[in-house]
This record gives sequence, structure tokens and C-alpha cells, in this order.
Amino acid sequence: MTSPRSSHNASVWGCQEPGVYTDLGPRPALSWMRPSVLWRSRNDVIAKWFGDPVDEVRRRWVQVPQETPMRTEGETFSFLVLGDTGEGDSSQYAVVPGMLRVGQGTRFAVVASDVNYPVGSVNDYGQTFFKPYQAYPAPIYAVPGNHDWYDGLEGFMRVFCDRIGDGAPGPTWKPRYARLATKLWRKPEPTDEDAFTAARALRAQPSQQAKQPGPYWFIDSPRLRVVGLDTGIGGGIDRDQGEWLRRVSADPRPKLLITGKPIYRNNEYRPCQIEGGGTVDEIVRTTGYVAVIGGDIHNYQHYPVDVDGHRIDYLVAGGSGAYMHATHTIPAVDIRRDGETIVDEDAFFCHPLRGDSLVFYSRLYADRLRRFGLRRFFELDYPEAAAAVSRRLGVAPTRPEAQGVVPGLRARMVASLLAVPDGRKRRPLLRLPVNMPYHRLFSEASDSDAAPFFKTFLRLDITPGELHIRCFGATGCRAQELEPPVEHELRISLR
Repeated sequence: MTSPRSSHNASVWGCQEPGVYTDLGPRPALSWMRPSVLWRSRNDVIAKWFGDPVDEVRRRWVQVPQETPMRTEGETFSFLVLGDTGEGDSSQYAVVPGMLRVGQGTRFAVVASDVNYPVGSVNDYGQTFFKPYQAYPAPIYAVPGNHDWYDGLEGFMRVFCDRIGDGAPGPTWKPRYARLATKLWRKPEPTDEDAFTAARALRAQPSQQAKQPGPYWFIDSPRLRVVGLDTGIGGGIDRDQGEWLRRVSADPRPKLLITGKPIYRNNEYRPCQIEGGGTVDEIVRTTGYVAVIGGDIHNYQHYPVDVDGHRIDYLVAGGSGAYMHATHTIPAVDIRRDGETIVDEDAFFCHPLRGDSLVFYSRLYADRLRRFGLRRFFELDYPEAAAAVSRRLGVAPTRPEAQGVVPGLRARMVASLLAVPDGRKRRPLLRLPVNMPYHRLFSEASDSDAAPFFKTFLRLDITPGELHIRCFGATGCRAQELEPPVEHELRISLR
């Protein structure tokens, strides 16, 4: 395993030449603060307030889970994994040139979570899926994310499974909430058939064709079974999918899980509940899985976990298109089980590095607040940002240029305002109750649609004895389009 404590993106702050991704035709930036977008995305809130109907609807789509593999590979093959891709704007399209270059020779690709923003509508797939990936010559499969479920999975099932809804009644709720929830629940949009036919024609080559059996599936090879899981809106799975997962996981081969939501994220453990009892991670830990890749969080994180002398690598890989989730808000990692640390800060890796994340957001705020004369106050460079993060978290800087730097008062104030956790158990420099909620609700829901970006995607190479996972960076700069940098690398034995 290689876990570099430096980032190739150190150079992007001096990006000399913009990339050619703009020639691919991205749409204007998707604004997550636009009231119309928030209203269209309301099913997430309704599911949390009145009850999540996803399990019921999924059972209608998958009446009989498929017990045979979706496809079968040989001893040696490669594929790509992209996570949370579907904004349709520059932050998604900036990933495409590097993906096409790195993806040469791969047999297929998988999108892990949120193929299509903001609401999974079949009418948006032209811009968020068919158009950006029209030059990728191989099939693309997917597991849905919460946004793909906001239209009852109608768009996803049409695109990936070639199925159209059967006109069955919509979700149902307990009588106490049924009338209000039914009235508020967003219904799928009517399909613009002409536009959909034109969009699908962009990926009409025989080598690009793919049809998956449903929102969850598995792929077989002699040395590795790849399992795709649908975690819906709330992050759990239904009873039928859980029973299916137990059956396909009983196979003795090493296994890789690709899921809509990660099991480890942001110094937290979320084992993924199964309707009726048990968790997905219980299955992962006891049936020979070597790695788990989850989307939903828009950055890259790695958590190596020892399970009875066997390491399982848990990855967050949702950084292939949507707005960047900050990493500087992640506390110093110390995940415990039964009172013992199972992942600590030294074993953890994230991209962007926390210092780069703080620089990114400090400049975002500096630009927004320039009319108030605060640009110079907020804007940080990497050494002072990384030093401020290091001081607040109580961890060592990850790159040499920040080592030995003492952060000034301004850098410490910006770090506090932008929600870098204080792990020193000392009185904070600033105690403003709006700091963290404002940053989490507004900055992370805002999309910077200009380079440099901190996007990532994965290439997985399988040989008889090894699973090789590489995380590549995409910045929107021409140099990284021509030679995408490897930001993190894992070599996992399959013997």
C-alpha cells in the first residue's frame, strides 16, 4: 500500500493553462442555492420527516433479485469507478479528459452514486451522462445515489436497465402522514422522448451498450467478485436486498463492494442498516471482502481497517463531478470500536489534503466577500492554511512547505471561521455559533465552476494475485489533463 502524505495538486494554485474540457459543452454551474433546485429536491426532506418509501418502491422494481452475474471477466481486467458525477457543468466535465486517457484499455466503468443531479430526471441524462461520456468506448454501469431516487428511480431504471415504470401507485406512508406526504412528494417528470432518443444516440456504439438487471448487481471473475449495492435515500437497504447480499457474499472468492454511501466517512462509522436486522458491514467483515468503495461524499478518503488480521480498505470516492465537500472540517481521525482505535490519523488519507481544502474555501469566501473589503483577510496560501489546520487539529503538516510554519492570527481566525475542528480541548479563538452551520449549509452547497478543481476518479486493475487501485486527480488544468496525477494508490493481495 502506498499512502503519500503529499499532493500532486500542490502545483494547481499556479495553473498556467486551462484545460480543454470546456470544449465538451458543460452547462452553466448548477446552483444548489436556487429555490427551484431546492424545491425539486424536496423528496430527501420528505423521506426524513414522514418516512422513507424507498424500500417499498425498490421491491416493485426488483421483484426477483438476479442470482447470476451481470457480466463475467477473465483473470486480468481493468475498470474505472467514478462517484457522484452528474452535475452536467464544468466540475463534472473537467474530469472527462483525464478519465478518457487513464481509462484506455478498461473493460467498463461504474458510477457510484448520484449519476444525475439534481433529481434524477430522465430528461437531464443527456447533459449529465450521455454527453460527457460519449467518447468512453466501453459500457458504463451504476449504483444509484439519493438524488437518483428523487424521481422514484424512474430515470435510472430507464437508462441503465431499459425499463419504464409500470404505472403502479406511488409511495405509501402511515395513515397519520399519508395525505400530506403524498401531496408534497415530487412525482417523476414526463419523458421528452425525442430528446431522450437523441441523447441515447450519443452512446450508441455496440461496444458501449450495457444493460444491468436492477439497481444492485454483481460481476464475476475467477479472482474477484464485484458487488454493487443500492443504498437509496437514507443509506440503508431493504430486507430482500440484504438476503440477496448474504447469498452472493457467501462465494469464497475475494470480493469488492461498490455502494451508494460509504461505511467510513469524515471520522465516522456508518455500517449501513439492513431492514429487519443486521448491517452491511457485518457481512463485509465476515465473508471475505477486501475493499469497499462508497460515493455520496464529494472527496476521496481512505480508512484501512484490520479485521482479525485481515485488512479491509474502505474508500470514499464521490469526487468525480459534484461540488467539493471540504476535508478541512474532518477532525483528527480516531475511529474506535469496543474502546480500541481501529483507524487513526497516521493511517488515514484524504484528497484534497486539509490544507488545500482550506485554501480553496478561503479563496471562495474571499471572492464572495470582496465587496465588503474582506478579500485580503480571508485569502490564504497553502503553508499558512496547512499550518493553521495542523495547529487546530493537533496533527503534523502533511507537506514539507508547511512544516515549521507558525500560523499568524489572521490564518487562525480564518481556520476557525471556516469550521476547522479544534482538537486541542482549549478555549476557541472565536466562538460564533453561526460559523460551522453557515459553512456546512452554504459553502459546501456552492459550486466553484472554475479551475482549479480537486476532483478524483479511480482505476482498478485486477490480476490473478492483486487488486491495484489508483486514485487519479483532475484539476481542470491542461497539464493534469495530459498526465493525470496519482493522488493515492493501494495494492491489495487476492491470494
